[in-house]
Amino acid sequence: MNRKLTALVRRGADDGMTAAAELVIGITPIYKRRPPSATMLVTLEGLDGSGKTTVWEALRDVYPDATFTREPTSSWYGDAVYRSIEDDDADPLAELFLYTADHADHLERTIRPALADGDLVVSDRYSDSRFAYQAATLASSDIEIRRPLEYIRGIHEAFSRPPDATLYLDLDPRTAAERSGRTNKFEEDGYLAAVAENYERLIAAEPDRFVRIDATRSPEEVLDHVESVMERLLAEG
Repeated sequence: MNRKLTALVRRGADDGMTAAAELVIGITPIYKRRPPSATMLVTLEGLDGSGKTTVWEALRDVYPDATFTREPTSSWYGDAVYRSIEDDDADPLAELFLYTADHADHLERTIRPALADGDLVVSDRYSDSRFAYQAATLASSDIEIRRPLEYIRGIHEAFSRPPDATLYLDLDPRTAAERSGRTNKFEEDGYLAAVAENYERLIAAEPDRFVRIDATRSPEEVLDHVESVMERLLAEG
């Protein structure tokens, strides 16, 4: 309890932050290293700019023996996803299946083996990001899919492994767009508003899985809340 973690945090590409958003966060002594006490898949979700990656980086120091991962991954499937993100003319349905392929590979290479080994697994974005973001993309496209969110969830039901708990960093779309810098097609105000609506639908469908974190608060307050939630989840798990 006498150790203070000082973390240099760059909210980078995964959270859509600009270089100007670099900051040093002093984390209170509650953030000591702890061994995970339960096999569990915990996912971090939220709009671009909500601070997910900041939380993910901080938790890596708190639980050094856990498996930390993210989507899109660093595999060649993930590389294809990133190329699609930068392409404003990418076909929405093809883009969805790029994300889905990356998720399938992620499950087999990282998620399932880690859980089989008894690890705590923490993922910065997971299937809910796909449900929320790609459903918004399909809804705004010319592709005739009546219920895009349900369509995407149906694709995943056949093979995916649902999270045990999801921490949702809650931030309004305008603030999220301002924080992320509006650097690509997924960071525009209107689009993020549609994504936020999809997240709310997901939360309403599974209220026991989601834990809402107020991402408008200071970074240290957000991390304090996240840490207390993680302690409770692991104790209950």
